[in-house]
Amino acid sequence: MNIWIAIGATALGCYAVKLSGLLVPAGALERPLVKRLAVLLPVALLAALTAQQTFADGHALVLDARAAGLAAAAVVLLLRAPFLLVVAAAVLVTAGVRALAG
Repeated sequence: MNIWIAIGATALGCYAVKLSGLLVPAGALERPLVKRLAVLLPVALLAALTAQQTFADGHALVLDARAAGLAAAAVVLLLRAPFLLVVAAAVLVTAGVRALAG
């Protein structure tokens, strides 16, 4: 039964966050600082998620094939390749390093 309480609390929390966003006055959203933060926040969150998924394993810091794949993707991205090639390079390098390692 505890799981249903958690699901209900999560649903209510999500609804409250959505409702609070709708209740913000339009004038507050037109401020330059708010606009700038709205543009930069998704990039910062995606970068943090990528770093956490690449370099963390539970509570430990790791450097493995995922780091090599991320480095390969960064190099291909700097060469201004299409996104599909960036992803393909990351996948191929990560798979290659894992195959060589074990």
